[in-house]
Amino acid sequence: MILTEIKDYLKIRGQAPLRDMALEFKMEQDALRPILEHWKAKGKIIQLPQGTGCNGGCHSCAPETIELYQWVD
Repeated sequence: MILTEIKDYLKIRGQAPLRDMALEFKMEQDALRPILEHWKAKGKIIQLPQGTGCNGGCHSCAPETIELYQWVD
């Protein structure tokens, strides 16, 4: 089930940009947002402030364009 797969992905990585998750799960970013909203409503993830850079990322994206989520359980 995609809810569990995304949960496991974020738990292992700690945080991930929406763009990476869309590539990993072969989904459009707009299709992933409701799933992420589900976990946000349960208090399991937070969306980090705009401008937050990825941890150890490639730095090829402008930080203000990154939509970053973090697992907080």
